[in-house]
Amino acid sequence: MDLNILIILGIAIFCGFFVQTLIGFAGSLIALPILLFAVKLPDAIAFISIFYLFSSAFMVHKEWKNIDKDTILRLTLTSVIGVVLGIIVLTYSKPAILQTGLGIFILLYVSYVVLGKTELAIGRKTNWAFGVMGGFFSGVFSTGGPLYVISVKNSVQEAKTFRATMIGVLALVTLIRIPALSISGVLDLDHVKMSLIILPVFFLAQFLGTKLFPKVNEVQFKRILLFLLCLSGVALIF
Repeated sequence: MDLNILIILGIAIFCGFFVQTLIGFAGSLIALPILLFAVKLPDAIAFISIFYLFSSAFMVHKEWKNIDKDTILRLTLTSVIGVVLGIIVLTYSKPAILQTGLGIFILLYVSYVVLGKTELAIGRKTNWAFGVMGGFFSGVFSTGGPLYVISVKNSVQEAKTFRATMIGVLALVTLIRIPALSISGVLDLDHVKMSLIILPVFFLAQFLGTKLFPKVNEVQFKRILLFLLCLSGVALIF
């Protein structure tokens, strides 16, 4: 077992899931660029997916009463379609161009929110498309969060409900992704063994993120959201 991989895995999971617990998404957007210093993309996706499963079990139980269930149901079918398509691409192709495209799209969205004078409003059909794309990029890169942010933000405004609903959406995606990754051979027992060694680091990230969230106000929350979207967009491109 490579000590260098374990150290980088620990750093990536701590940083990613501290942010994930704090704002409800972006765990993979933070962890993925760090993990790619040590492992290949399919292995990085396998590790992130395992920790999303741990995170989902804890956070959904904790935030269940604040989750907008209608939004979760609306995104279920589209997410299933998207995740399956994404894992097919991950397994049988080299998706670097898609990664760059997602990064550019995220930066364009952040620019619109910062510079635009009106909130981006999307209709039912467009919302459906964002659900499929969110599932697709979750399957390919575990980074569908920003697309789900756009979709969820159209129906959920309050920071507490938005965060809880994003946690619920990503839990749904994880439940779809884990079996699909296992069947495709991307995720195996070695990934699980290494993840169990890093589990205490993950618990520490969850604890600190949960403690800090009540101290973040609405304005700070939106700024953090946009900053992390911007950061993730740049990381995906380069």
